Amino acid sequence: MARILVAGPHVLERPEARIPLEAKGYQVLICGEVKAAVGLFLEDPPDLLVVEKGFAEGGDMDLIRVANACLQKTNISILLVLSREELWGGLDWRSLPVDDVIERPVAPEELLARLQLAEARKSRVFDNNPLSKLPGNTSIITAIQRAVVSPAPMAVGYVDIDNFKPYNDHYGFSRGDEVILMVARVIVNVIDQYAREHSFIGHVGGDDFVFIVPEERAVEVCERILAHFETVRNMFIEPEDVLQGGFVEKDRQGRETRFGLLSLSIAVIPTGHGKFQHYGQVAAVASQVKHQAKALEGNQYLIDRRDSYSPD
Repeated sequence: MARILVAGPHVLERPEARIPLEAKGYQVLICGEVKAAVGLFLEDPPDLLVVEKGFAEGGDMDLIRVANACLQKTNISILLVLSREELWGGLDWRSLPVDDVIERPVAPEELLARLQLAEARKSRVFDNNPLSKLPGNTSIITAIQRAVVSPAPMAVGYVDIDNFKPYNDHYGFSRGDEVILMVARVIVNVIDQYAREHSFIGHVGGDDFVFIVPEERAVEVCERILAHFETVRNMFIEPEDVLQGGFVEKDRQGRETRFGLLSLSIAVIPTGHGKFQHYGQVAAVASQVKHQAKALEGNQYLIDRRDSYSPD
């Protein structure tokens, strides 16, 4: 149950105004004093904050500062209640760190909609990978589970950049980030062109990506991704390393080792025919298949052709 702190005397003035919020499972806490609201934040922070502008002669800003500094609820969603005149009067939003505004008088139904939107927005924003802006792990799990139960045969592809860690060590993290963004663009462009409908792309983190496409499109998508990557890869590698077919860098044990050029390994797991019950099984098989793909030289993709899944 999400807890909402409403700070200000004119937000939900009538007791019955809480009913739409409580009917949706929200616990509503109302504070008419700044000291009490700040104390609540310090002792037991709520999940969302609704604060009235000008509350207690500037106490609204004190409360907003406390909310933004709260380590227990980092980036808490804050809604500011204000008059139309205040809204139209021009406000410096850089110095007013809130996520949304709502005009007085506050309709409980509109407040409910704004709160639900704020929660959905935060979920999307904080799930996205900060570098590629692609959906992150929560969205990936949801998408894989959706593919598992889909009546249409789907395929989950796990993409890994081979030799990425030594490349990062050799060329630096900035160049490594450029490679990650390049791979993200390649995957997005290929799927957008060849398998746009019913598809998904996510960024697990680092040099790992996931895509989901209809099963009949999986082979073409993999071949196109590898071909496009091969075309642009050398733009991110020094000419002398390209000529030598690799570079020397220390391995995980600190020994100098020659590594090959960057390449991609893709493990593809078809999810149709009731083979899996949940996303964890897909991930387990993908780990096995990706290990096999990475053992091969150069750009490779492998598709799991087994008809059934065995937890052993």
